[in-house]
Amino acid sequence: MSKLHLSIVTPERIVFEDEVDSVSVMTDMGEVTILVGHVPLIANLRAGELRLKKDGLERLMVASTGFLQVRPGNQIVILADSAERADELELEKIEEARDRARKLLEEKRNANDVAFVDAAAMMERELARYRVALKSKKYKDVGKQR
Repeated sequence: MSKLHLSIVTPERIVFEDEVDSVSVMTDMGEVTILVGHVPLIANLRAGELRLKKDGLERLMVASTGFLQVRPGNQIVILADSAERADELELEKIEEARDRARKLLEEKRNANDVAFVDAAAMMERELARYRVALKSKKYKDVGKQR
């Protein structure tokens, strides 16, 4: 069976590179799921959850803004400002960062447009990280109960 070759790259590192069955990602157009044979596509990423499926198993990740490119030959490249695997996320640190982002957003509410947009983007990124961390924790807790 044919697979997708997925590369997730940030300015700091290659976060993920492997063959997968599908990938779902948030874009400006909404959530997009890419399967083998997808048409070529370029889209802007939004901060949110990335779901990768490989051999029936789902893996969670989170990415901020960036670009998604689907190339001919089942090649997918995600260039993100930041991206993390779910196992790298620490809930306490994310909650602290989310609280700092919320405070900054309140402070910048009446500031210039650029400062407010930057604060809103920071808040969106932290909320995406928080949701993935919670979902990942839930999966781990369910596994422990079995």
